[in-house]
Amino acid sequence: MTNLKNKVEEFIRVDHAGERGAVKIYEGQLLALNTLVKDENLKKTIEEMRVHEKEHCEFFEKEIKKRKIKPTKFLPLWDLLGVGLGFGSTILGKKAAMLCTASVEEVIDEHYQNQINQLGYDEKNLKKKIIKFRQDELDHKDIAYEKGATKKGLYSIMDKIIKAGSKLAINISEKI
Repeated sequence: MTNLKNKVEEFIRVDHAGERGAVKIYEGQLLALNTLVKDENLKKTIEEMRVHEKEHCEFFEKEIKKRKIKPTKFLPLWDLLGVGLGFGSTILGKKAAMLCTASVEEVIDEHYQNQINQLGYDEKNLKKKIIKFRQDELDHKDIAYEKGATKKGLYSIMDKIIKAGSKLAINISEKI
């Protein structure tokens, strides 16, 4: 029982960090779009996706407080890296900004599916939320590809870097 409780605590800690990171990535993208890059359509798309991420983040923020789980100690670093990734990908152009979303969401899809497979009936509300959030993330990935994300050429390197960084952040945030 304790092992499952620890596993659920890890899920909530890492999901909180991840959803907060997603909000920060979109904030970085919006910062670039409000200062250096003028693309109102891209801005509207990112603002819409950010609304979902804020909803996800708020849910996990409440779970952290309700269950008295310590958030990852790396939140300040993840915040900074998230804003930097969002800003940097957007100044590289629309394809790079959308690839950033697609790459992160592909990692999160697998991550959430793994959690869904492990959660039982005793955590049915948490499982239901993660199923819904996973679907939102899949929708974001689809939107990103519709709006120009690509893995062709040098973008394939960017995809690998973003995915490696996302997986590393997940592994660290689960434990610390």
